[in-house]
Amino acid sequence: MNTKLTLTIERDIIESAKKYAKSKNRSLSDIIENYLKHLTNKDSNTENELDPMIESLKGAFKLPKNSDYKKELGKRLEKKYL
Repeated sequence: MNTKLTLTIERDIIESAKKYAKSKNRSLSDIIENYLKHLTNKDSNTENELDPMIESLKGAFKLPKNSDYKKELGKRLEKKYL
C-alpha cells in the first residue's frame, strides 16, 4: 500500500532530481523509494554495498570474448601516467 510522504528539500535539488528522473524514464517517487529500500535492507553487507547509480550500471557493458581486461587496463594506465 502506498502512502503519501512530505519532504522538505531545497528547490534546486528537487528540480535537478526531477530532470534526472525524467532522463531515466522513472518517477522521482520510484527513485526515492528504491533508494530507501536499499538503505534499509537489513540483509545487505554495508562493506560491499555499491552506490545505487553504480549498481544500476551492472551488466550494461559486455567485453568481447577475446579481450584481456587486465592487459587493456595496463596499457591505458601506462598511457595515462607515463
